[in-house]
Amino acid sequence: MVYVIAYLKAHAGKGDDVVARATPLIEATCNEEGCISYDLYRKPAEPDALVFVETWKSRAALDAHFAEPHLKAFQAAMADLLVEARVEVVHPEKVEVV
Repeated sequence: MVYVIAYLKAHAGKGDDVVARATPLIEATCNEEGCISYDLYRKPAEPDALVFVETWKSRAALDAHFAEPHLKAFQAAMADLLVEARVEVVHPEKVEVV
């Protein structure tokens, strides 16, 4: 299995916009082959700080996700909403920052 932790920091007051745009992404991703779980969390004390926590059957399944149109559309929508984003891919033997 491969795990992904994606940290998102929205511009002040834009956390709700990120969540709204993430809803169709989450629905589509949960139907992808190889997706075990795909959840979005929000820090209660920092509503503009969000974290995706994902579990994938394999790196190949994750790579296929990275090519999906719904992910690319979400990434494009985030261009004006995010201050920063960091994605960590956790393998049994290493952690990648992509």
